[in-house]
Amino acid sequence: MTDRTTVDAAPAAVRWVRGMEEATGIDALVRRLEPAAAWLTASPGRRDLLQGKWLGHALHPLLTDLPIGAYTCASLLDLTGGRESRAAADRLIAVGLLSTPPAVVTGLAEWSETARGSRRVGAVHAISNTAATLTYLASWRARRRDRRAAGIAWALAGTGILSFSGFLGAHLVAARKVSSRHPAFDETSDAAVPGTV
Repeated sequence: MTDRTTVDAAPAAVRWVRGMEEATGIDALVRRLEPAAAWLTASPGRRDLLQGKWLGHALHPLLTDLPIGAYTCASLLDLTGGRESRAAADRLIAVGLLSTPPAVVTGLAEWSETARGSRRVGAVHAISNTAATLTYLASWRARRRDRRAAGIAWALAGTGILSFSGFLGAHLVAARKVSSRHPAFDETSDAAVPGTV
């Protein structure tokens, strides 16, 4: 059990996310996500595939790199690439949108086995990612209609939402250790290797 003094002395972001873990109001959102997560993991073979058992650890973080990287590069090209980079930026938004569904389903599969507090944070993470994806979709549509300024603005808004969601995802993996992994990783520790921190 964490000492109350330790929590009170923690940075504001830590106190805020701990409050989210205890927010029962999020449970309605959790209940809406549970059927999809249960369906994805109902078959042991599908569950093992989506959770990365064949890989040795969670597949979800690996699959988030492509959409996040594509969206980020698109915005960098929008802001610094000039007119000649417009087509590449537009294609990167499309790549991000096309690579999002695998990240979503693997994330739900991981989320299906989390504890109550992490489940709440994960639900907010999921809804934030949904909002970000919708802004990138709006960006793509604006670009297709030759509304360049609107497309750039939507993508930048998506980047802001994605950053917030990324903070929550990092909290789940780094602070709460929410991630499937092979039991062999539990048997050794980096602390036993000289030079590791």
